[in-house]
Amino acid sequence: MKKNRTTHWMAGVLILLFAGLFLVLTGRFLYIQATAEINNISLEEWADKKRTTSYTLDAERGKILDKNGMTLAYDRPTFRIHAVVDETYTADPEEPKHVKNPEKTAEVLAPLLDVKESYILKRLNKGIEKNQFQVEFGSAGRRLSLETKKKIEKLDLPGIGFEKVSIRYYPNGMFASRIIGLAQKEGGKITGLNGIENQMNKTLSGKDGYISYERDNYGTKLLDPDEVIKKPQDGNNVYLTIDQKIQTLLEDVMSQMQKKYDPERMTAIVMDPHSGEVLAMGNRPSYNPNNLKNVDNWFNDAISTPIEPGSTMKMFTWAAAIEEEVYNGNELFKSGSYQVSDQVSPVHDHNGGEGWGKIPFDEGFARSSNVAAAKLVWEKIGTEKFLDYLNAFDFDEKTGIDLPHEKKGQILYNWPSEKLTTSFGQGTTVTPIQLMKAATAIANDGKMMKPYVISKVVDPSTNKVIKKKSPEGAGQPISEETADHVLNLMESVVAKDYGTGQEYSLKDYTVAGKTGTSQISKNGKYLVGHGNYIYSFLGVAPKENPQLMMYVAVKKPDIDPDEVGSKPVSFIFKNVMENGLHYLNINPDKDKSKPVQDVEIPELMGKDAAEVKEQLTKQGLDVAVVGTGDTIQAASAEQGDKLLPDDRLILVTDKPVMPDISGWSTRDVLQFADLLELKVEILGHGYAVKQSIKAGKPIKKGAYLGVEFQSPSVNDKKGDNNKKKKETS
Repeated sequence: MKKNRTTHWMAGVLILLFAGLFLVLTGRFLYIQATAEINNISLEEWADKKRTTSYTLDAERGKILDKNGMTLAYDRPTFRIHAVVDETYTADPEEPKHVKNPEKTAEVLAPLLDVKESYILKRLNKGIEKNQFQVEFGSAGRRLSLETKKKIEKLDLPGIGFEKVSIRYYPNGMFASRIIGLAQKEGGKITGLNGIENQMNKTLSGKDGYISYERDNYGTKLLDPDEVIKKPQDGNNVYLTIDQKIQTLLEDVMSQMQKKYDPERMTAIVMDPHSGEVLAMGNRPSYNPNNLKNVDNWFNDAISTPIEPGSTMKMFTWAAAIEEEVYNGNELFKSGSYQVSDQVSPVHDHNGGEGWGKIPFDEGFARSSNVAAAKLVWEKIGTEKFLDYLNAFDFDEKTGIDLPHEKKGQILYNWPSEKLTTSFGQGTTVTPIQLMKAATAIANDGKMMKPYVISKVVDPSTNKVIKKKSPEGAGQPISEETADHVLNLMESVVAKDYGTGQEYSLKDYTVAGKTGTSQISKNGKYLVGHGNYIYSFLGVAPKENPQLMMYVAVKKPDIDPDEVGSKPVSFIFKNVMENGLHYLNINPDKDKSKPVQDVEIPELMGKDAAEVKEQLTKQGLDVAVVGTGDTIQAASAEQGDKLLPDDRLILVTDKPVMPDISGWSTRDVLQFADLLELKVEILGHGYAVKQSIKAGKPIKKGAYLGVEFQSPSVNDKKGDNNKKKKETS
């Protein structure tokens, strides 16, 4: 009895415990059912998250196009293949969703992926052995074209699927790659790394969208999936100022010169000097953004690599002297060497300091005389005033071109020697784009233009122009008259038989330009030896109304001992400019029916003065006969010399009398004084307006002749020039 009583008591306790536990659990379940919460976590939200799948809808990156609408960069759809090897993914054996036959799958896929059958089979079997859900096929299974994807889909292979992956594609390969730049996938999104791709990354990227819906354990969308879709906002299209035709011309000739001369570096820029639009820009070495291999330099040398400009800087030295009204192009100076003091190293002309004797400053420009440049800065302009002009031409700051990673050069101007060498482009450094910006002032009536490469931004869905760029002025460092004067000097560099740029002459267009040969500094010393220089040329055409301006620089070309370093430079310049101008339908400005030809001087001594004057006047020379005699006894040119039309030739007969020399240049007067052995005094500069010996008076050897000169612009334009300086300072 006692045992039964204990058993009943224990049974009652257990019944009470189980009843209590049941009530607690039932209460908990009722609470959860009523509130749909556990530990403040909503079960409905948790279930929704578990059932809901979502993924990003990538925005298509905007295109980059040239000024005429030629596509230069776009998002190209590619596909990545995968194979599901988990047999539990198959719900219906009649419709398998996993790879059922690895051997057959490997056999048919191999030729389409361009790999061995064993490579695919090994990956499939390894995935099955390790109980993986799916496998991929490395680089062979990525970046498949739409055509390849369709061929594989036609095979109807169980378990084979694809994922769309956009890549940035550049249809022209290396074409303008330094400008267009490079964009690659970073963190699952295409991002611009350099060039326009980087500069305009936000504009090109757009905004991603997404899609979400509820699905079952097998990924199948539910009948009521509660689907939410936010459409992506594609990136905007960016149009460049680059002209695909001119850029192609440039790329082709640069590639030819790269192959022939294997230079260390090449840079070239083509611009519209009136607007600042960059029509073409190229560098070597370059790279193909579709196939990156052995890229040594990611930077755009045209805007990121300062170099010594060499004699191209002389354009701005002469411009400063002319603008300051201290320049007399006919004034003679002694070329060869020039030293301002014992403490300052002498300046030598580029022909070993030999020079060309006493020559006018105009001729010094055409011959690219370092001595002439140094004299202009030290004796005429003044070093501090010249620095003002360097700053006015913006050599002390970046151009602000709409490309990333721009750098500026450095004006080296602390010591007297540095101030002298800066005058002819040594020591001081600039980037090619800085040089081009400054040169727009010379080609554009004194107005300097800011260079740019982005033309407009367009919404691809509406074709509406969101932003459009217009030409932007960057100051007026010189007057229109000065710009014209410098252009005339630049023309002489190419046109004169003693000019350093004769090889840059074009067939149909008149060229004005300036050559440059820059020394290369290495370990604190300048390199020496044949070819160890940067050879360059900056030129415009047609000269009277420049439509294109081009700069070319070639560093250390591998030239033969008998070749000049400017050979690849002139080849690039002439091909691009001649063909580029014709492509733009610019009318040739050279009169082919009456080509400008040099006049070769015949034997003069003892000839009849009247007959010679008539003959040479018909050929275009300005012939002045000094004296009342019939026979020529002296002349300002010798047999075989070549003069250009409108050049002055002085013929001296017996019984010389003083001619009217009004309008004569300084050079003409000095030649006349040498012929008659006169003591001449020059007052002022420009052209002769007064003479101490009256016209018609007999002339004796050793007589004194004083001549006053005046520039045509002194009275008429001085005030205007000063006004412009104040406005731009």
